[in-house]
Amino acid sequence: MTRRKKHNAQKYENLIYKQCEKLITCKKDSKMNTYDTKLNTKSDNSFKSGFIAIVGPPNVGKSTLLNYMLGQKLSITSEKPQTTRNRILGVLNRPSAQLIFLDTPGIHRANKPLNVKIVDAALSTIGDADAVLIMADCSHADPNAESIMLENLKKNKRPVLLALNKVDLIEKPVILEIIKKWSIMYDFRDIVPISAKRGIQVEELLKSIEKNLPAGDPLFPDNMLTDMPERFFVAEIVREKVFRLTGQEIPYSVAVTLGSFKEGGKNGLVRIHADIQVEKNSQKGIIIGNKGTKLKSIGEQARKDIERMLGTKVFLKLFVRVQKNWTKDTKILRRFGY
Repeated sequence: MTRRKKHNAQKYENLIYKQCEKLITCKKDSKMNTYDTKLNTKSDNSFKSGFIAIVGPPNVGKSTLLNYMLGQKLSITSEKPQTTRNRILGVLNRPSAQLIFLDTPGIHRANKPLNVKIVDAALSTIGDADAVLIMADCSHADPNAESIMLENLKKNKRPVLLALNKVDLIEKPVILEIIKKWSIMYDFRDIVPISAKRGIQVEELLKSIEKNLPAGDPLFPDNMLTDMPERFFVAEIVREKVFRLTGQEIPYSVAVTLGSFKEGGKNGLVRIHADIQVEKNSQKGIIIGNKGTKLKSIGEQARKDIERMLGTKVFLKLFVRVQKNWTKDTKILRRFGY
């Protein structure tokens, strides 16, 4: 072990013992943090702003963490890996900083054209950010994804922080060993054990991120949560329901596109036609289900979430269409927004 790596390991040991003491005293019913959304418009060196790329393996909890920090759901989530396919921007305004998060797809060794595009998009975000937040799963290591991330950090000159997620699922001595392992592998500005699902130490993580951002005025208005249009989130909500209500093989062959999005109906009704795109006729039958029951469930659950997002009544009509081998066709990938 080099002298620098030994120093990194020692640097975190006392800090982590303190953090672990906090972990075991956190209440299991910890509630979502809420933050002041009024923007500090003072133009001085004490205010900070910048982009933070959230990078990690599939299913590590990146979207769960983003949703928790923002205090509302922005990125779709599911227990299946590779749920996120696009870069999602989320703006968090705090009294002394504006944190602009870039939620990215999961890092993995990709072969199919769709997955290659997804991983390339995630890794390219590192170069666009002012700081990088690496996320790792304490309860389940992913050596392949970890090696890809560390390789792409070699030439990085930006501050890099590590969030070790799901600490509520393992014992304190194990956390210490995991932190020592990571502190040897890379010179992180900070390592913070967290539980994104329960909110454990998320505030500590936010403070550390803020400390590592450059000084500067806000980059977005204080009432702006994201740069993505409503249509994008409507399609994402439908895709989330497909992920949650179908078997393992279906979600990875599904894309959702909008045929129409019409506002200004009676009593504010929004009429939406969405196409669920699959690769095979057999997949179409599974999504539709016996007498259309599966498609009906997907539509009902999606409509409720879309109504909450838009704040008005929604008429949602779903169609299932077959685009053979679309995940391997670069022209169709571009048409579907990948």
